[in-house]
Amino acid sequence: MRGAVPEPVTRLIEAFSALPGVGPRTASRLTYYLLRAPDALSQNLAQALQNLKAQTVLCEVCYNITVDSPCPICSHPQRDGQKIAVVEEPLDVLAIERTGAYDGVYHVLHGAISPVNGIGPDDLKIPELVRRLEHPVLEVIIATNPGLEGDATAMYIQRELAGTGVKVTRLARGLPVGGDLEYVDAVTLMRALQGRNEMP
Repeated sequence: MRGAVPEPVTRLIEAFSALPGVGPRTASRLTYYLLRAPDALSQNLAQALQNLKAQTVLCEVCYNITVDSPCPICSHPQRDGQKIAVVEEPLDVLAIERTGAYDGVYHVLHGAISPVNGIGPDDLKIPELVRRLEHPVLEVIIATNPGLEGDATAMYIQRELAGTGVKVTRLARGLPVGGDLEYVDAVTLMRALQGRNEMP
């Protein structure tokens, strides 16, 4: 049966299946769609994938994904550099930006503490966050996802920042436990930002 499917088709199905949220059936549909689609579509997709890695970098300040470093948010003169929202992933930056309610800057951790998955504090951008406090910072807003991993990360960051004199707050619990910021609607996220509390 395996010989009935050409190797290039099998390889693309396997590549699509490795993406989060894409099962074998969806991967097969995408692959066979591309086979029938005009050549230009496949070429554009291939070029976009190559450019994704070749033309993007991590911002040297906040570690968000960008084309130029520092990123447009960090280099924007009207952003409040004394207020840093700490998020797990770049998609969380987009979610907060959609609310239009936040004028500070960000720090992207690129994950959350998860001993089960072998992710510890040193695997995240936490030391880089602590170094950012060498410049005047008044507030660090911990905007990790609600849940065990997000809470563990928030508590670790709070301990790391204790004694720095920086106000440490956390998004209000209008967010569903176990939910990810990228899926939260703008109104809920805006209220969570506005109702943030100082961590004890």
